[in-house]
Amino acid sequence: MNQIVKKRILFVDDEPLVLKGLQRTLRKMRSKWEMAFTSSSKEALQILDQQKMDVIISDLKMPEMDGMQLLSQVKARHPRVIRILLSGHHEHELTLQSVQYAHQNLSKPCDAVVLKQTLAKLFALRDILDDESLKKIVSQIESLPSLPAIYSEILDEMHSDDPSIKKISAIIAKDPSMTAKILQVVNSVFFGLTRKISIPQEAVMLLGLNTIKSLVLSVKIFAEFSQKKFSWFSIDELFNHSMAVSTFAKTIVKSEKLGQELINYSLMAGLLHDLGKLILATNFHNAYQEILAAASGTDNNLCDL
Repeated sequence: MNQIVKKRILFVDDEPLVLKGLQRTLRKMRSKWEMAFTSSSKEALQILDQQKMDVIISDLKMPEMDGMQLLSQVKARHPRVIRILLSGHHEHELTLQSVQYAHQNLSKPCDAVVLKQTLAKLFALRDILDDESLKKIVSQIESLPSLPAIYSEILDEMHSDDPSIKKISAIIAKDPSMTAKILQVVNSVFFGLTRKISIPQEAVMLLGLNTIKSLVLSVKIFAEFSQKKFSWFSIDELFNHSMAVSTFAKTIVKSEKLGQELINYSLMAGLLHDLGKLILATNFHNAYQEILAAASGTDNNLCDL
């Protein structure tokens, strides 16, 4: 009978009461997790230098060394350790800056169920990324789409104390080409609106902030890829397919009454689920073109090829 290998998790928070609360809340996980707790960032680094850990979960605001500084050092010294940052509701700007250091950001206080689910997903992802052939591909990637500045502006406005549809519409309107594309998508069959939408503010009011946020992100990312460079690869066809998947995913989640938050996530997941194809087309031009040709008109599985 195989012995279960426990995951080793290090919790870092300068408040002793918070650490005691975590120990109490997560007591039932001791059969699966081996947990260590410290109130010092420097001590956390010493523990990682001396012991093998799978995960570090750190508070953002700490006196001697904040969570971002700690995780940046962990990233450099122990890159295989999964890094999670806990932050309060009023630390949104700092949390955005931490994206390059943390694999995941969670709200503080963190719900035990959310933490368990998050760790399960991160462990599964790490197992996938341990595949040697995948590592070889990832190491050769030279360009990735960047997070659009306009998307960050919209996020900031949405998380402000008094988010304004008018302000978000004005942010969108600053980019005429993106505005035209969004209005084209909004008026397409995917949304099935009964009347034509002609200005961003109408689109925001009818579809909601989260839907528009997702559209802005996907439209801007797809716009980074010029169709002229890829005559053998239809970016518009891929975008339309992503829109269709997004619509179906949203409809399924809605019909199952799984809540608005999951509807928003399913919408964005559908829009971005094939982003890897754009990355392959950009970074592995010749090889990917050959693979698509080999798969075309045959029963060959594209993923296997």
